[in-house]
Amino acid sequence: MQTASFTSRQLFLRHQAQTSDFPLLLEIERAEGVYMYGPEGARYLDLISGIGVSNVGHRHPKVLAAIQQQLDKYLHLMVYGELVQAPPAALAHALHHTLPTRLNSVYFTNSGTEAVEGALKLAKRYTGRTELISCHRAYHGSTQGALSVTGSEEFKRSYRPLLPDVRHIEFNHQADLDQITSRTAAVIVETVQGEAGVRVALPGYLPALRQRCQEVGALLILDEIQCGFGRTGTFWAFEQFGIEPDILLTAKGMGGGMPIGAFIAPQEIMAVFKTNPILGHLTTFGGHPVSCAASLATLRVIQEENLLAGVHEKAALFRRLLRHPAIREVRGCGLLMAVEFESFAVLKPIIDRALEHEGVLTDWFLFCDNSLRLAPPLTISKEEIEEACAALLRAVEHVTSTLAS
Repeated sequence: MQTASFTSRQLFLRHQAQTSDFPLLLEIERAEGVYMYGPEGARYLDLISGIGVSNVGHRHPKVLAAIQQQLDKYLHLMVYGELVQAPPAALAHALHHTLPTRLNSVYFTNSGTEAVEGALKLAKRYTGRTELISCHRAYHGSTQGALSVTGSEEFKRSYRPLLPDVRHIEFNHQADLDQITSRTAAVIVETVQGEAGVRVALPGYLPALRQRCQEVGALLILDEIQCGFGRTGTFWAFEQFGIEPDILLTAKGMGGGMPIGAFIAPQEIMAVFKTNPILGHLTTFGGHPVSCAASLATLRVIQEENLLAGVHEKAALFRRLLRHPAIREVRGCGLLMAVEFESFAVLKPIIDRALEHEGVLTDWFLFCDNSLRLAPPLTISKEEIEEACAALLRAVEHVTSTLAS
């Protein structure tokens, strides 16, 4: 069938799998920096970065250049981990230099949920244990293993049975740490809980979790898929909490817009994938050279353009400007922020109004639907923040005034 007689929107609705009955249906033709543009030239200020992906903005010139250079050399060659390819090797080396010395072995995947799957397998294989512990209202992905450790029964109920021997504890509740025992293979926790509405660890919680894992021989897996790669103001969020993980997960912001993820561990832990059985974990496209080239460029942009230095100042500007009687709280860690309202019934019209009348794209959180998500590119300027906040406040005022009348 020829597609010329159909619009992109019609083709999207006819043939592309939908995940809700109310897709946003916002058609985008191109994107640059913090802005996206529709076919008719409408401009949208992106305050969610593709859900934490475009940390260095859309189509950063240095990322595009790295992609083009790799396109001129080769694309996929062979299944991961056999042929020596410069992009993944260079990226693994660069990642190691952002990390504690012991985190020196990188396994590349295609996504965050694949990084979770690999890390869970690795923990069970290394420890010889089966119990996995995660937190209520945690989000770790949608594949079956990752979904098993996601902390929302509503999201899991229709897909059971999932992985057995999974236990959930409350984030920030030190009393629950006693549930971590010598049966536990690993505890997987978001350094900053994202889909719960940006919940930051209380002082002492993560060190206590780290200590408990050491006491019982369980591995600590830190999920920084959403909060890593500079999002919180340090390259890795765990740097702010005085701990180190046994396994670190990353994805989203690491690719500069290209699909890539990774789980990172000490070599002595990662080595268990070599034997009994050989090829203990495989992915055909993990470490794809184009994605790795884009990721290395992204890492260098963050470092060379000193993007981390401005994160806290920009977050403070959002907090200072976003004041309205309807705003109950602004939570955050760096440029991962949540703006809380009374209810979803109040928030959803604000999101819709901001998009349709102000050209500002926002969102809510899976497990916190009364809070507005703010996760703009780290490259966002002071003027763009002022523009975004003014637009959001106009939307808030319009909706709250309408609801009150």
